[in-house]
Amino acid sequence: MSLLHEAGVRKVVMLTGDNHATAAAIADELGVDDYRAEVLPEDKAAFIRAEQTAGHKIVMIGDGINDAPALSLADVGVAIGSGASIAREVADITIEAEDLRELVLLRRLSRLLMGRIERNYRFVMGFNGALIALGAVGVLQPATSALLHNGSTLLLSMDCLTPLLRESEAKGEAT
Repeated sequence: MSLLHEAGVRKVVMLTGDNHATAAAIADELGVDDYRAEVLPEDKAAFIRAEQTAGHKIVMIGDGINDAPALSLADVGVAIGSGASIAREVADITIEAEDLRELVLLRRLSRLLMGRIERNYRFVMGFNGALIALGAVGVLQPATSALLHNGSTLLLSMDCLTPLLRESEAKGEAT
């Protein structure tokens, strides 16, 4: 769970229909922050609603029919690919990996991708805005402006081809 906490997840709660003894053993082994045992599907959904009402963003991970209501309510529902088809259907994301550490990689990739998108958007708006302004006041000829615009588009496109993660990070190795 330390990887999830390092990735920005504040609290990891396990909701399970298993009995208390089994749930306690699994929760202890996984190191979750909190757990609830013998939870019915409607109780899972109620828990999600209560946490959202308290202002929390919820990522729900599940694989069974009993998880479907909560998966559909969560801010992000994540289904395990080998789980029930209804869970995969209502979830926002389905992962094929059985190792939940892949979620940490997915979160890291999504943050890096959003950073790239925001950086590129700021560049495109600023650069093209400057080209338009310089063209409007007569500093740049239309052909020069077009050449600069197309050149910047090519350079930005080439930058987007670079990997977001080094290969060692993608494999989960220490960097």
